[in-house]
Amino acid sequence: MSAASKPRRIAVIGAAGGIGRAVVQSLAGGGHRVIALDLPASLERHSLDVPTIPIDVLSADAVDTAAAALAGTDEPLDGLVNLAGYTRGVMPLADTGTEAFDDTVAGNLRGMFLATKALLPSMAQDASIVMVSSGLAQFIRPGHGAYAASKAGVIALAKTFALECAPKIRVNAVAPGPVQTAFLTGGTGRSDEGEASLVEVEQFAAAVPMGRIAQPEDIVGPIEFLLGPQSGFMTGQVLWVNGGAYMP
Repeated sequence: MSAASKPRRIAVIGAAGGIGRAVVQSLAGGGHRVIALDLPASLERHSLDVPTIPIDVLSADAVDTAAAALAGTDEPLDGLVNLAGYTRGVMPLADTGTEAFDDTVAGNLRGMFLATKALLPSMAQDASIVMVSSGLAQFIRPGHGAYAASKAGVIALAKTFALECAPKIRVNAVAPGPVQTAFLTGGTGRSDEGEASLVEVEQFAAAVPMGRIAQPEDIVGPIEFLLGPQSGFMTGQVLWVNGGAYMP
């Protein structure tokens, strides 16, 4: 078995979401030992054929409980993928209420901080952490201010953890453009996946050189690359995955 295919123990937060399910399926199919973490209702709705642990990244106590469950086996984590996040919809910043802004930051940035900090003691030597940000973190569009600010914070968080955790742990980020998942209706666990999209998918697709928005499988490869040994000399980096819509 090659180093690239060596089985690893990997936790996926936000595992019941559209991208999360695709990541779990691909990693487990490759022989890795995956632990799926998400809201209890989301884990119940989407059956995942891997061990599961409930988590709510809005709650520091829930995050600590999940971290303790992961650490209870005395087996370190080789990888962590954090996909947890959601949007409150499209609205100008001038019309965004304080509660909506705070909730968006809590779900996308504070939760990323809490979960990463809590799981750091469980990470193995040469482990890899992948945080999922968004193309909106730098490719700013009107109506997405609170979400964009929180996801820009995720990139700063990833870079800071990368500096502070090197050389033991690598920390990188993936920043997708719009992906055809329940996230576009508000987020798995926070909306019905059959609801109408909060954004104009056709309008987004028309601006993408590849002629479409991403599918969950388009994001899996970049995440697995950053988890694996092929990216062993990369830390503090961002992979922009958007079909050419944004070229930094």
